[in-house]
Amino acid sequence: MKPSDDIEPVEVFSGTIWEAQLVKSLLENVEIETFLKDENTGTMAPWYTAAGGAGSVTVVVSNLDYDRARDIVAEFETNMRKNE
Repeated sequence: MKPSDDIEPVEVFSGTIWEAQLVKSLLENVEIETFLKDENTGTMAPWYTAAGGAGSVTVVVSNLDYDRARDIVAEFETNMRKNE
């Protein structure tokens, strides 16, 4: 059994490279460390990383920051829907 304080990567968002970079910036502004998964492949050949190429770049954070990150991502997604 693993201790509950083990750090593991967790995906909190997937989208286009543009959206993923915006989310990454929002999370880093509140001091949540993050990285983009499939940044290059998801941009150049998105159909290799996601079905139909939708949501091809993912934002990854530590499981310890997941709850805070999820709240920020939810607010971002709400604001994006308002602007469509």
